[in-house]
Amino acid sequence: MSDPFESDPILVEMVRSGFVESVHHGRVAVTNPDGSLAASLGAALAPMYPRSSSKPLQAIGMVRAGLDLDGELLALACASHSGEDFHLDGVRRILALSGLDESVLQNTPDYPLDEVAREEWLRAGHGKTSLTMNCSGKHAAMIRTTVCNGWPLDTYRDPDHPVQLAILQTIDDLTGELASHVAVDGCGAPLSAVTLYGVARAFGRIAVSTEGAEAKVAAAIRQHPQWVSGTRRDELALHRAIPGSVVKAGAEAVCAIGLPDGRGVAVKVSDGNPRARAVLMAGVLQRLGFDHPTLTELASTPVLGHGEPVGEIRPVVGRLEKWDV
Repeated sequence: MSDPFESDPILVEMVRSGFVESVHHGRVAVTNPDGSLAASLGAALAPMYPRSSSKPLQAIGMVRAGLDLDGELLALACASHSGEDFHLDGVRRILALSGLDESVLQNTPDYPLDEVAREEWLRAGHGKTSLTMNCSGKHAAMIRTTVCNGWPLDTYRDPDHPVQLAILQTIDDLTGELASHVAVDGCGAPLSAVTLYGVARAFGRIAVSTEGAEAKVAAAIRQHPQWVSGTRRDELALHRAIPGSVVKAGAEAVCAIGLPDGRGVAVKVSDGNPRARAVLMAGVLQRLGFDHPTLTELASTPVLGHGEPVGEIRPVVGRLEKWDV
């Protein structure tokens, strides 16, 4: 059986003092508004784990199953949040709707994801908690969905639990695929593999939805993007650079965006290095014709030498002559 990573081309390079020091291979999928594949690079049709890029799809599954959140709290259900104070308060608010507190969260304890928030948390003498872990909003929403339906609470992470089955059915629907390779995500919740093409197709569909759970989740993300990531994140910058978009990144250097015209874009850096993720997405969006100072900034991460810029991490997708269709 061939290795799909072998077909992933070099899409990002790190340049130091004019010399290419390192490279990152990757894959890209771009879909048309009708969901068909417009262009791709690398193994865009091979199964992969979308990681937290799945969260908007998971939230849609929960809304379809009866989750009664909206606004910033629904955005938080889609989040890999930074652990800023408003994120933590939001998780507590979701749990309080069911008369519960953070002790019922079953996600892996961790420090806040954001560096500033983490330093403040540590200075206050706190350790790792489930509340401050970036997936606590999603887990709080799973708990709320479970309570709304009267399902067993203690087993909400079980792949056979009704809330997880509802999520899986929705992922199948939105991606147009049958998810496979069920695994345990970093937070402890189930995770399924789909293709990068399927992820792009799902995000394009979400971005132009006008009714139902898809439209409700899209509106929450657009109106409260800082709740989906944080106030200092590249995801927020991408959202603001392309008004009307729906953006979500994930671990192992995955990122997806639904564009306001119904196109979807999904990228994955083959080696999972997060330093190349935003660089690659910005380069792809530039290749698609988007021109914004934020994209220019994201597409050139400075490389330092003795504290001074001596190079950059940059995309090479603009230099590729042909994308596969």
